[in-house]
Amino acid sequence: MDTVLVTGSAGGVGARTVDALADAGREVVAVDRRTPPSDERRDGVDYAAADLTDYGETRQVIGAAAPDAVVHLAAIPHPEDHAGSRVFANNVESAYNVFDAAGAAGARIAWASSESCYGTVFADDDWLPERLPIDQVTPTEPEDPYGLSKVVGEEVAAAAARRHGVPVVSLRLSWVTYPGGERRHEARETFDPATAEPSGNCWSYVDVRDAVSAIEAAIDPETDIEGHEAVLIVAAENFLGRDTAATIEAVRGDLPADCDLDGDESVFDCTKAERLLGWEPEHSWRDDEANADENG
Repeated sequence: MDTVLVTGSAGGVGARTVDALADAGREVVAVDRRTPPSDERRDGVDYAAADLTDYGETRQVIGAAAPDAVVHLAAIPHPEDHAGSRVFANNVESAYNVFDAAGAAGARIAWASSESCYGTVFADDDWLPERLPIDQVTPTEPEDPYGLSKVVGEEVAAAAARRHGVPVVSLRLSWVTYPGGERRHEARETFDPATAEPSGNCWSYVDVRDAVSAIEAAIDPETDIEGHEAVLIVAAENFLGRDTAATIEAVRGDLPADCDLDGDESVFDCTKAERLLGWEPEHSWRDDEANADENG
């Protein structure tokens, strides 16, 4: 039975990843800065506390677990509540420590990179790449500390794959939504392109259940990954239910010259994730809201 260590296990994606892996019969080690109270712990899951910016603590907790796979989700998740230097240093240092320790243990690695690596999400001035949809060939050009930490994190991931000979998958997650928690019908009903602010990710998202299934696919020993690969993990459509290209043009006043989008499809192309991981998004805001309406 595989052992999987999950960092950031108390977070939204982390907690659901722990549950999914435990449900699948994996031995799970859940790591965060603090362990949860005993009444909040799941039976069959081992819990450990560690400061992942401390190399010694990180090596100790990963070495003791001897995991077959490591899922690294711990990070400061955006640049808005902390000094930029702290966001960058925390995210990059913890990524280096986790990837090096996991690689030394011979573990497969999957981690939460971000759509923010392209630079549009937290940009001071609105801009879009010269070509849509965005894929892994699109240049990563962030100026903000969070997006930059993800770009550097991917370089650290690639270095760990080279040094230790383990497969590493960087999952470029979109904005993560949760069943029942992100009903956007009011935003859709009141959306006015004439007054709307441009969206750095063009109203893209990913359901947490699809994020978790991508993580599971990335660490599956049957998934054939050599070295480091980066893949986009995004829902198939935008959350507005509007034609994507037309909405971008209406809000921004223009479109990239090279734009090939159909209907409400996302501006992010997940073809590589389908090819390498066998992953496709299965959940949509439409289904979630329909279920919520049926249940009252």
